[in-house]
Amino acid sequence: MAVKIDKDTCIGCGACVDTCPVSALSMVDDKAVCDEGACIDCGACIAVCPTSAISE
Repeated sequence: MAVKIDKDTCIGCGACVDTCPVSALSMVDDKAVCDEGACIDCGACIAVCPTSAISE
């Protein structure tokens, strides 16, 4: 299972991308996107998101 990103809440700051230990997150059209195959559900991105746009 991978994290879910609310596109309406994401402000495109990139904090989650920089935090992900397996590089499962990237920016597409100024919004965070998760590679579901790479995500290990560690929750690091959830903890750093300033707008709580990421959930399990």
